[in-house]
Amino acid sequence: MSAGGEAIVVLNAGSSSIKFCTFRRDGATLDRELRGQVAGLGTAPRLTAKRGTDVVVESELSPASVTHADALGVLLDFLRTELHGESIVGVGHRVVHGGLEFMAPTHVDDAILARLDRYVPLAPLHQPHNLAAIRLMLERLPGVPEIACFDTAFHRSIPEVAQLFALPPRFAESGVRRYGFHGLSYEYVASVLPALDERAAAGRTVVFHLGNGASMCAMHGGHSVATTMGFTAVEGLPMGTRSGSLDPGVLLFLMDEMGCGVRDLERLLYHESGLLGMSGLSSDMRELLASDAPASRLAVEVFCYRARRELGSLAAALGGLDAVVFTAGIGENQAEVRRRICSDADWLGLELDDLANARHGPRISLPGSRVSAWVVPTDEELMIARHVARLLG
Repeated sequence: MSAGGEAIVVLNAGSSSIKFCTFRRDGATLDRELRGQVAGLGTAPRLTAKRGTDVVVESELSPASVTHADALGVLLDFLRTELHGESIVGVGHRVVHGGLEFMAPTHVDDAILARLDRYVPLAPLHQPHNLAAIRLMLERLPGVPEIACFDTAFHRSIPEVAQLFALPPRFAESGVRRYGFHGLSYEYVASVLPALDERAAAGRTVVFHLGNGASMCAMHGGHSVATTMGFTAVEGLPMGTRSGSLDPGVLLFLMDEMGCGVRDLERLLYHESGLLGMSGLSSDMRELLASDAPASRLAVEVFCYRARRELGSLAAALGGLDAVVFTAGIGENQAEVRRRICSDADWLGLELDDLANARHGPRISLPGSRVSAWVVPTDEELMIARHVARLLG
């Protein structure tokens, strides 16, 4: 590796981990170099990183009380060594919520941070950690551009009628509306789809982002027109530990009849529900598919059933369907989940190719299927790096 090059760093800071990726910038080309994370913050912190398939570091950090600020310091020291003289010319941050105000990647300073703080109540489990990482990097790397890339921005093309709840207007004016999330993943899929299927890219496509967090997005011509997540990242499909959509009356019942407080409900909806809550075993789809326990089988079936129902809803929002795309951890790797979701979609014109599905695609529909089906690995880090490179000029 030659010295003196330019590096873009991508950070995704969460409550217990800081994931990172670096890209070497050579003109318009971005080459991934390092990828890893500082995980286990607050319990057993550990730094891991790879260059390609080669392990660069696997080390425990001490003491166990390592903070996010400590972890970023360790990470920066590691990057300065492993980048071998490359200069960090920009840092891209995944930021969950940009509200209606931030519709594109944004160069962040103290004034922008103050405006982004307003969205902490809309994403209390993610936004504080996203913004804390930006503040720390502004201190540690003065003069280096910090770029916020928003998970909500891709969905700003959704029509107003699909954003509104049936509540008095004052609530929408206060920010209570559907925003949508996983936008960086959907944006990446939209960017690579033309090379796979021009009809899908130009037409009506439903993308399944199925991972520990799960959502779906209806895209027309590569633009979002509807999505399953809404005001928060807990709406829509059942997820690893999140409930997905609930009748609001359930929450009133839990408060009135079972004595649940706001924090009790938050813990239930975000951490104790979904696949974990239904199965009583795990939030990991792989474990549930391998389990013979009735509760595990039911959890998988509920997950797939809800995805099938949402497919019909999003196809209606599009006025038809030309393609479906599966992405993220479950979507890319679990052929059985894809099979179950597609099994009842023949009425939409989707015919699954079982052999291609078992091989994980990329195309998993039969040649004569009116609706094509694809498996497309997502790459949110590369999407963020592209945005940073564009803003750097």
